[in-house]
Amino acid sequence: MFDIFNLPDFTLPEDFLLGSATAPHQIEGDNVHSGHWKYEQEEVLRNPKFQVSGKACNHYNMVDEDVKLLAALGHKAYRMGVEWARIEPQEGVFDKAATAHYVHELELLKKNGIKTFVTLVHFSMPLWFEEKNGFFDLDNFAYFERYLRYILPIISPYVDFWNVFNEFNLGTTERFLNRKFNKTICHARAYRIIKEYSSAPVSSAHALLQYYGARQSDPFDTALQGYLDAVDNEFFFHAIRTGELVVPGKDGIYDKEIKGTCDFWSINLYVRQMVDARKAKCKTRSMPYTHMQMISEPFYLEEFWPETMFNGLTRCMDKPVYITENGCCCDNDDFRIIYIAEFLSALNAARQTGVDVRGYLYWSFMDNYEWSSYAPRFGMVGVDRQTFARTPKPSAYFYKEIIENKAFKQDILRKYLKSIPTLKK
Repeated sequence: MFDIFNLPDFTLPEDFLLGSATAPHQIEGDNVHSGHWKYEQEEVLRNPKFQVSGKACNHYNMVDEDVKLLAALGHKAYRMGVEWARIEPQEGVFDKAATAHYVHELELLKKNGIKTFVTLVHFSMPLWFEEKNGFFDLDNFAYFERYLRYILPIISPYVDFWNVFNEFNLGTTERFLNRKFNKTICHARAYRIIKEYSSAPVSSAHALLQYYGARQSDPFDTALQGYLDAVDNEFFFHAIRTGELVVPGKDGIYDKEIKGTCDFWSINLYVRQMVDARKAKCKTRSMPYTHMQMISEPFYLEEFWPETMFNGLTRCMDKPVYITENGCCCDNDDFRIIYIAEFLSALNAARQTGVDVRGYLYWSFMDNYEWSSYAPRFGMVGVDRQTFARTPKPSAYFYKEIIENKAFKQDILRKYLKSIPTLKK
């Protein structure tokens, strides 16, 4: 057990970027031309407990208010997405109004002094593209390139950092292995196209999941741990560093065009994943003494393990690093305050070992749609599901003071946290 009130103060560099992140499908609402929208309508018929995105947070209609709130809470950087399904709702037909909407949002952010991280594909894509098998078919890159050559010259003046894709690195089935190959190649091609229009640094957001064998002295558990790390993490780092694309289960390739196509490591990091070679599905729950179910229903992010931040970052010594997602899903906001403090402390420890970490974006700015449910709440800002009214939580003001001070201090913590919270109902 760790006493948060004993966490030492620490200071971050003056130019360190602190802000938050969101994804368009999860907050905008009415993303009716996306493949995920269609999936939701079909899934809720099969499973009545499944929730559809609907209006989400109504961000598409409240962008002015939300940017104003971002600025008021002191955020200096914001990761957002431009929704391809809105901009090209029908194949080859570009929506000028939707395009203008994103230009307006980006202009607002720049006017408020907020650096922009723009994601081009954050999971959701146009239905027409998915019906062509999406990125599972490498030939479909031609459609993505057409989209890029439309949107890039329009929004490039407002973008400070690019993410081509979000989290395509997970999955071990043959279908997902093929997509990993394709998306790595597509990432590299998109990188070079972006460079034709923009001098801003480019990456793709990597879900850095630390696998941890249940028995660290057991050769089967540690072998499984190493295999999953290679398949889900190292394959991408290795490809960018060397140009060699290796995923166990596929013939490898070498493509010199892949090498060097990340200007920084864009890292999404939450928890470690316990693995057990004696279970058919390999992945298992955390131990009872580390399990943290912080919402009313089971959710896959149920562990409080800030060492994952240190362990993840110390394998990224060769490039600048930005944490583009890290956050706590909880009903009691006190846990979020502790989470931010401890994970930033771990980040600072990685910095002290020589990792060039330059920024941290908390996930998420507001409570949002979590792809099948609204129950998991990551936001520092609450959203009323009926009125869409925004209400900053204590963690939002705690984080605001960290941003203002570029530091964690015990006197800041004690203003917002009076005691160590408990999960006991």
